[in-house]
Amino acid sequence: MRWRRNRAPKAPASLRRSFVTPEGVDLRLELASAGTRASAFILDILILFISLILGTILLGLLGIAQARAEIFLILWLVGAFMLRNGWFILFEMGGRGATPGKRLLGLRVVARDGGRLTGGAVIARNALREIEVFLPLSFLGMQASQGAADGFLTLFALCWTGIFLFFPLFNRDRLRVGDLLAGTWVVNNVRAKLGADLVAARAEQPRRIFSDAALDLYGIYELQTLENVLRGGQDDAIVTVAATIRRKAGLPDDGDDYGFLSDYYAALCARLERAMLVGRRREDKHATTGRR
Repeated sequence: MRWRRNRAPKAPASLRRSFVTPEGVDLRLELASAGTRASAFILDILILFISLILGTILLGLLGIAQARAEIFLILWLVGAFMLRNGWFILFEMGGRGATPGKRLLGLRVVARDGGRLTGGAVIARNALREIEVFLPLSFLGMQASQGAADGFLTLFALCWTGIFLFFPLFNRDRLRVGDLLAGTWVVNNVRAKLGADLVAARAEQPRRIFSDAALDLYGIYELQTLENVLRGGQDDAIVTVAATIRRKAGLPDDGDDYGFLSDYYAALCARLERAMLVGRRREDKHATTGRR
């Protein structure tokens, strides 16, 4: 029995793109709109702003502000720089590829070439944000606090930031300049959750058992791709990936593609978790298992 589900309404055709996985499956990702991306950014900034307020209060309680105003200012500026850059870079380098703001709105960052999102790409796209937004506004704020911000400087800083902020509105892929440089997209992270009745029904069924050779076909990156296939719920993608795994592992086709992939995903998760507990980690199917 082939698996079927009711799909959520599709995004406009102008925001749908081909995303070919290493298995040759086109997942047809949906690009995030400029408004959704801006909302996610605002949410992240609000969280960062609250964190900075709490950090400022902490420094005040430690007495640093009263002792040396210069040291307090330096610590605050360095802390703000590290917080905002670490926030975006570390979260996007994680397995979900998204900051809390993006996760709340169902977004994630992916590589446009269909490969694994690399640390270099994440650093590049976020380093550009410093040039686009934070550095000009920070400089303007410092000059304004010293009474040295004239009309020209204010207009220049706001125009500079505005050009980059509105840049996604003027290209079909809704890309920031950082996305262009890093080769990334920000997409809607479609999550197709099974109903409680279906989960209960599957829990009562015996799970398939896979050999070590069959599970060795995939690493962490392919596990994430397999999760995207399962969550996306596209029948053609599920059928293609299931057929590919069966062919490589020499397994028979029992006609239940979704159940097969679900069991394979669960077994692969358990195997990779056990491997990481003893210090072994495979980034992808081409990597050899070794000690870290």
